[in-house]
Amino acid sequence: MATSTQDWIDELKGISVLELAERIKALEEEFGVSAAAVAAPVAAPAGGGGEAGGGEEESSTVDVVLVGAGDKKIQVIKVVRAATGLGLKEAKALVDEAPKPVKEGIEREEAEKLKAELEEAGATVELK
Repeated sequence: MATSTQDWIDELKGISVLELAERIKALEEEFGVSAAAVAAPVAAPAGGGGEAGGGEEESSTVDVVLVGAGDKKIQVIKVVRAATGLGLKEAKALVDEAPKPVKEGIEREEAEKLKAELEEAGATVELK
């Protein structure tokens, strides 16, 4: 059962995408890992430098949390609707129930942009 990596790759080329997806899922379940979680740390050291602790947090995803709507609640609701795709009722409920996450698990750059838009509309926002 000692096959080379290239033999294994050649075998994978001959199967359907659906079968490949099933095999990936089976591997993830068998070993308790996620292909996405494994790929991210491998890519991070290439652009990094030498910082062990601080660089990891910068490349991670963050949550945008609406702390307060401020005086311009209607403008904040409009930004929340545009960012999330929620309906008017759902966006208003989210703003009314602050502090509440607007978007979770997004890239830091996108989060900073959303934070700026919300703050421009008059909201108080945190990135966590």
